Amino acid sequence: MSLQVERLEHNMAKLTIEVSADEFEKAMQSAFLKNKGKINIPGFRKGKAPRAMIEKMYGAGIFYEDAANELIPRSYDAEVENCELELVSQPKIEVVQIEKGKPFIFTAEVAVKPEVTLGEYRGLEVPKTDVEVSDEDVQTEIDREREKNARTVDVDDRAVENGDMIKLDFDGSVDGVPFEGGKAENHALTIGSGSFIPGFEEQLIGKKIGEDVEVQVTFPEDYHAAELAGKPAVFKCKVNAISVKELPEMDDDFAQEISEFDTLEEYKADVRKTLAERKEKAAKSAKETAAVAKAVENAEMDIPEAMVEGQVRQMADDFARRIQSQGLTVEQYFQFTGMNAEKLFEQMRPEALKRIQNSLVLEAIAAKENFEISEEKVEEEISKMAEMYKMEADKVKELLGERGLDQMKSDLKVQAAVDLLRDEAKEV
Repeated sequence: MSLQVERLEHNMAKLTIEVSADEFEKAMQSAFLKNKGKINIPGFRKGKAPRAMIEKMYGAGIFYEDAANELIPRSYDAEVENCELELVSQPKIEVVQIEKGKPFIFTAEVAVKPEVTLGEYRGLEVPKTDVEVSDEDVQTEIDREREKNARTVDVDDRAVENGDMIKLDFDGSVDGVPFEGGKAENHALTIGSGSFIPGFEEQLIGKKIGEDVEVQVTFPEDYHAAELAGKPAVFKCKVNAISVKELPEMDDDFAQEISEFDTLEEYKADVRKTLAERKEKAAKSAKETAAVAKAVENAEMDIPEAMVEGQVRQMADDFARRIQSQGLTVEQYFQFTGMNAEKLFEQMRPEALKRIQNSLVLEAIAAKENFEISEEKVEEEISKMAEMYKMEADKVKELLGERGLDQMKSDLKVQAAVDLLRDEAKEV
């Protein structure tokens, strides 16, 4: 087996891998043994026809595809281990030569990790983040807690008002024809939530319980159901019930009910302290983000498109897993949102590029600063993981293995680079 490497533009490389004729023949024989039971040859019991007879009847290429599928991943992985380049994308494979009795040759076009030319990264100027907690901030947080502890009270002596929670029957039609999903009974709706078609909820204000009302709206041009997009619709509606949220009084009793404090003033002080800690944490994160963005802006690198595509696919896979954990398939998500795979990829592309740029620059800074991670620091991280997963530290280390420990050290170096950028950044 041999490898030739050709550097291409924009940090791409073409690897030409040649597998000996003997190895190709072994792969052909393996393909024959795997498939012979599926092939019928007149005069032979199924699975008993010799390979030469099968190749004579169907052509020598009958086993080429399976042989190639066996050889390509194995040969590619073996040669990548010997390649001096750091490859950072899935390969684009093209078979160059596949012929019985000859070496098997294929190419793999793949992205190479770009080199980064760092600009200024110490003492960068970043926007100052306000961390002061105002009385309004405290009141907003307390009101949010009051909302959580509100009770629902039925109202039957007045018409619908903005903010009311109602139970609603509706029956919709377009050009007099009912449409799927256009009918419901006792549907829960909060007026002013914007959860219905624009203009729908406003037309229910002023209507009383039991009163019939005809709501006329037009579906948005970008509505997810194409057959309804842009079309006028009529909904025959009836309000069955009206209820409102009744917030608890803001007093000592409220403080005692929802916290460990005896008085409202003590509770307010604790809320202020919590908000201050939250703002400090957010400000630290904002300073980090701004400093890293500035360091990236000052750096130069040529990122291959294949690397971005790989990051997008990884992000899409992560997104699909999150959707599925919520009980939805990706197909259902696309149906509900009007999204498709192409739109999703395009939407993710800027974030994918940003993640790659951040990672490359931080790794370059860590290398330039010659950060070293002590064994004590590694042990500290392992202890944190062990505590998090309720495991013994030795078991965590065993599960991580050498590759996992190397990745941990790499991640810690990157975090050290983030800390450096943040700590030396000047807020203006």
